[in-house]
Amino acid sequence: MGGLEIERKFLVADDSYKSLATSSSHIKQGYICNERGRTVRVRLRDERAYLTIKGPSHDDGLSRYEFEQEISLADAEQLFHLCVSGVIDKRRYLVPVGRHTFEIDEFYGANAGLVVAEVELSTTKESFERPSFLAEEVTGDRRYYNSMLSKKPFSLWD
Repeated sequence: MGGLEIERKFLVADDSYKSLATSSSHIKQGYICNERGRTVRVRLRDERAYLTIKGPSHDDGLSRYEFEQEISLADAEQLFHLCVSGVIDKRRYLVPVGRHTFEIDEFYGANAGLVVAEVELSTTKESFERPSFLAEEVTGDRRYYNSMLSKKPFSLWD
């Protein structure tokens, strides 16, 4: 499945989102290609695996092309051998707020201490209810892209 991905990204102020979450899953992901303007990612999400291709960001980081295909767990494990930089390890919480569902990623390993919330939108101008656990908006700040966190983890930031 492919199309235009439109999302806004925020830092998270506290862990109140955990009590609001309807589900959570463990995610491990690595990058086969991790260059500016294009990424090819392999992801394990609990017991399912995906191959994702993303294009360059547009609209100040709000949108970009994304193609995603489910693959077998065996294929994913083999593709992890082709990954070029560090592996991202995180837990994703799904938190419904108004008409939207926020995806909150709590990172582990070299990115421990970082918690980021994303909300997917239909258009770049779409409004959404802002929950109290959101802090500073970081949409378009490349440091917070998972592809960048695999190269320069949060633990190495100044």
